[in-house]
Amino acid sequence: MCGIAFIRLRKPFGHYVEKYGTYLYGLNKLYLLMQKQNNRGQDGAGLASVKIGIPAGKRYVSRYRSNEKQPLEDLFKKVDEKIGNTLKNQPLTYENAEILKEDVAFLGEVYLGHLRYGTHGGNSIENCHPFHRQSNWRSRNLVLAGNFNLTNVEQLFDKLVELGQHPKDKVDTVLVMEKIGHFLDEENARFLQALKGELPKAEITEITENELDLVKVLARSCRDFDGGYAIAGITGYGASFVVRDPAGIRPAYYYADDEVVVVASEKSAIKTAFNVDYDQIQEVQPAHALIIDKAGNYQEHQIAEAAPKTSCTFERIYFSRGTDPMIYNERKQLGRLLTNQVLEAVDYDLENTIFSYIPNTSETAFLGLTKGVDHYLIQERKKAIFQQKLSEEELEKILSFRPRVEKLAIKDVKMRTFIAGDDTRDELVAHVYDTTYEIVRKGIDNIVLIDDSIVRGTTLEKSILRMMDRLNPKKIVVVSSAPQIRFPDCYGIDMSRIGDFIVFRAVKALLKETGREHLLEEVYERCMVAKEEGEAGKENFVKALYAPFTDIEISNKVAELVGKGIKAEVQVIFQTVENLRLACPNHTGDWYFTGDYPTKGGNKVVNQAFLNFMQGKLKRAY
Repeated sequence: MCGIAFIRLRKPFGHYVEKYGTYLYGLNKLYLLMQKQNNRGQDGAGLASVKIGIPAGKRYVSRYRSNEKQPLEDLFKKVDEKIGNTLKNQPLTYENAEILKEDVAFLGEVYLGHLRYGTHGGNSIENCHPFHRQSNWRSRNLVLAGNFNLTNVEQLFDKLVELGQHPKDKVDTVLVMEKIGHFLDEENARFLQALKGELPKAEITEITENELDLVKVLARSCRDFDGGYAIAGITGYGASFVVRDPAGIRPAYYYADDEVVVVASEKSAIKTAFNVDYDQIQEVQPAHALIIDKAGNYQEHQIAEAAPKTSCTFERIYFSRGTDPMIYNERKQLGRLLTNQVLEAVDYDLENTIFSYIPNTSETAFLGLTKGVDHYLIQERKKAIFQQKLSEEELEKILSFRPRVEKLAIKDVKMRTFIAGDDTRDELVAHVYDTTYEIVRKGIDNIVLIDDSIVRGTTLEKSILRMMDRLNPKKIVVVSSAPQIRFPDCYGIDMSRIGDFIVFRAVKALLKETGREHLLEEVYERCMVAKEEGEAGKENFVKALYAPFTDIEISNKVAELVGKGIKAEVQVIFQTVENLRLACPNHTGDWYFTGDYPTKGGNKVVNQAFLNFMQGKLKRAY
């Protein structure tokens, strides 16, 4: 779920110095774009800049990366230490800007930033984007950063070996870089071969940079990719691109005017950084590449056959910033659509029910839920007023009643449980959150606590429910604004170990209780046969494990598992898939909940994840 930030300055560098009174216009805007997407990754950060038209002998690519605790701040601190003193007291003129651009790092026309959300591998500096594929030919240099997970790494590795390469690693970041780099090299070689002997090689280089077909390079590079991706790249001569997967799984948006072309993973980042209207920000279309040539001209080109659009639903439920107006309203709708289930869970006893939320990302859905309860109360007031003769006191009580809303759970961000040993970690996890005491009436009040999603259930089981139980409520109702997470993800949010999911654990328990454990072996056998026959991506066989049970049966079993040792009655409510689709009609990527993967690679991953579980292998399924 990494974040990308790209800026192409379309006018000469000196223009921005004269107009905005700083040599750092591009860098400042890049920082804003990245800071407003910091939610997308705090494991690492990186940036690169490319200068256009620099003479030979001058460095034209600059790159820094950081994997410190606050990587974004550390990254820009390094840049400031590198160039800050050089730029002090420099006259802000067009002419001086062009001179300084040649000699000072990170002053250029093209910028690419990346925020890393680690899904695989370690957290070393080598895992941080952007990556740089170097060459002594400017047109063969490639800087690359992206938000992607590919499911067919083994296949891509084999193809590169067949091409004669010797990849240094079997990870998708390396393979994507080398795949695009290979066809970039081939396109360069085509010009050299066609014009060799007719023109001096220096002139051939210039022609190559002006005419090289990036659309062709990307079409050939991406045709074997299976997964979700938004990949941004800059060539050494300044032409650049952003390419998006055929199903539009991973997001990418852009804005352009006569001064800049800007791309980011989220609309709100562009809105804030450049103060533009939302309707001026466009979506890079699935199966398309936004190409910005050396001169700064831009156009979208189709580079693959488009698939049915299945943009990631989790972007709307949880991952993207809620400041985007559409996402904000969708999250409110997700909360509102839970109203009837919640009212039934507390037996419509609103006088003795407290509503709250955890974590902070759930606040918008919480607002929607309380609006839904308000609407219910309005209808009830109308019935009471029209159907009964009420005293003044009764009327005042009905009109003044409001749902009880409290802040019951507060996260103590200073707690660090990851440094503790196994024997003390559970105790620390139980105290990551603190609570507000003496609000709940013991043995009388219900607590309704809304969360954006429930994945593993560990924090719920070991921390939140125990903390709420110490308040001695009558009942605790945990509400998820997302449906039951049943299947692994492999397109960005790395949830690939199916045995970790609390919903899968619940189904496994139900299979045992109902004498259907044989289904585990049957599904295992089907997965094994499909794998051996090379048909692992044909079908999601794991769906069969969920088929015998209703959503309510599974939810009740989840409540039983996470509620062990809790004195209060515990109920868990999940959003329905139908209501999710009502709330987020334009984002239909719901494979985590339905098992309907948009690519064959997704089916292959879920089947492998189940094989890993049955074989006791605690590893990634792709």
